Amino acid sequence: MCRHLGYLGDSRTLHQLLFAPKHGLLTQAYAPRMNRGNILNADGFGAGWYDAARDAPVRYRRAQPMWTDLSFADVADVVRTRCAVAAVRSATVGFPVDESCAQPFTDGLRLFSHNGVVEGFAGVEAKLRELAGDLSPVPDARAPVDSALLFAMAAAAWRTGASLGEGLAHVVRSVTPLVSGRFNLLAADGTRLAATTWGDTLFVRSGPAVVIASEPYDDEPGWEEVPDRSLVTAGPGGVGINPI
Repeated sequence: MCRHLGYLGDSRTLHQLLFAPKHGLLTQAYAPRMNRGNILNADGFGAGWYDAARDAPVRYRRAQPMWTDLSFADVADVVRTRCAVAAVRSATVGFPVDESCAQPFTDGLRLFSHNGVVEGFAGVEAKLRELAGDLSPVPDARAPVDSALLFAMAAAAWRTGASLGEGLAHVVRSVTPLVSGRFNLLAADGTRLAATTWGDTLFVRSGPAVVIASEPYDDEPGWEEVPDRSLVTAGPGGVGINPI
């Protein structure tokens, strides 16, 4: 499936985060090392980041392979941020290769990415829509892809006061009794990161900066594999890993 990455720390360029590492997200688009079920992530990509000049996160999304977008490579060299979420996509059969499906999604305050799949989506779509509730507050929740309803559920939980991590855990706990799938979710709010593992790989590296990624983007020490069915949170208080 897809590959995604979250970053929180000192100011870095998107190039440093996505392009420069030997096994960075650019490389993971065409040569991932730990993908399950596919060998390419060429059905779109996206990056979202926070900038001090505005309250809402900034996004750049495309339906094309990341390595074909030379304009983004130029932009990434000069954009600096302290918090970002980025993803490359391998579209599940039945869903369109469309920019609206490229992640991260946003509710205007947070960024969200889903690495995985809702198996047998057609059979549970109505139930997931019921759990998601009103989709109108978040236009991305209406994207024609299974991830959008998971995002809608998280956004609804955040609107009622759930923390970043609690919102993701709520989605996993609500969905997994109903349907099988892989539910690796990732979110950021500018000062915190949160992620779940459920059926796919996830790694975290902490220190002065925190990186949460589907797979390590280099071979340097410090990467810790997150146990399956866990919630990872990172923020001013440090990094925490707890069972879901």
